[in-house]
Amino acid sequence: MSQIDPGTPTWLRAHNDRTAFRLLLEHGPLTRAQLGALSGMSKPTAAQMLARLERVELIRPVGEVSAGRGPNAVSYGVRDDRITGVAVSMLADAIHAVVVDATDAEHPIAEIRLDDGGRTPEADVRRAVEAACVAAGVDEATVSNVVVGVQAAVNVAGDTLSLTDTLPGWPATGSRARIEEQLGLTAVLENDVNLAAMAERAAGSAADAATSVLFWIGHGLGVALDFGGTVHRGAAGGAGEVGYLSVPRGAGAIEPDADDLTALLGGRAVARLLGATAGQGLADVLDRLDGDEAALDAVADRVVVALEPVLAIVDPDLVVLGGPTGSAGGAPLARRVAARIDRQSHPDLTVLPSATGDQPVLLGARRLLVERIRDLLEADINPAA
Repeated sequence: MSQIDPGTPTWLRAHNDRTAFRLLLEHGPLTRAQLGALSGMSKPTAAQMLARLERVELIRPVGEVSAGRGPNAVSYGVRDDRITGVAVSMLADAIHAVVVDATDAEHPIAEIRLDDGGRTPEADVRRAVEAACVAAGVDEATVSNVVVGVQAAVNVAGDTLSLTDTLPGWPATGSRARIEEQLGLTAVLENDVNLAAMAERAAGSAADAATSVLFWIGHGLGVALDFGGTVHRGAAGGAGEVGYLSVPRGAGAIEPDADDLTALLGGRAVARLLGATAGQGLADVLDRLDGDEAALDAVADRVVVALEPVLAIVDPDLVVLGGPTGSAGGAPLARRVAARIDRQSHPDLTVLPSATGDQPVLLGARRLLVERIRDLLEADINPAA
């Protein structure tokens, strides 16, 4: 878009129209009078802003509001069919995907079961986009962006992935490029725990923390480091991959055969603590954790062992316990972990359970997509045209 000189009538129109667009996003459908009151503009100016936004197809009439004695007033809302995206969470045996639009409306989550046959980055994402659009009743042609959460270390600059045990068929280099070239979409690949941390900052337990650590406890382990709202990924995207750390010598009494932290606290270890029998996995027994005092104590002991190196290096204000096990343990587990923390070294550390629901990875991906879609739409505001 061409440069608009500040202070000129054209610049002022652009500024006003962007203000109106953001107010419509924030408040939902508005009438001319409502927009004028919120923006501080006169009704004629508000009407002009609405007319310009409608002309570039960013908004449309969506209803009428009773105006008392006079005719009903038309309300205008942001169009949700111009540009959409799809948020994707790649799991070990399934894909979860959901359509995202500029209004951040709720859409059904599609689940696609996976096997290892014929998988590639572009094939997996194509299936996710198709299923999400069918579930939401959205035209696939409107999808321009995808954000994909993966259980891997992601080097954005080099378009490389490592620790890709759950991504058969995905190459170490070039997965994002293949998605973009084959599907014609703009793609972002991001570590799933980092996306969950973004959700925790936006709408969960970490909203007010200066520095927070999200400790993801599920089949595997992961840590996301949030420094003032910025997730620290590391030079090659591997920051927080604590599951591969060796078990400290002092933890031998807890799990003598564990050689790394995943063996100490990952899905198999927690399932055993909860009495899983042959053929049962973590998901089959995790609902037993709530109310099982002995299991909660045992999990808390292991969480503290796994957290010690992270706390020694980062010294955060807050630790959030997330992932399937962290969420299942909830506040009782968080209280136990807090009670076991070395308070001489971390006197003010707070430990809380995750507050982002059962799809934190999709929620984080949605937040990125909403911002991207709104930026793309706002770029169409050019009153000089």
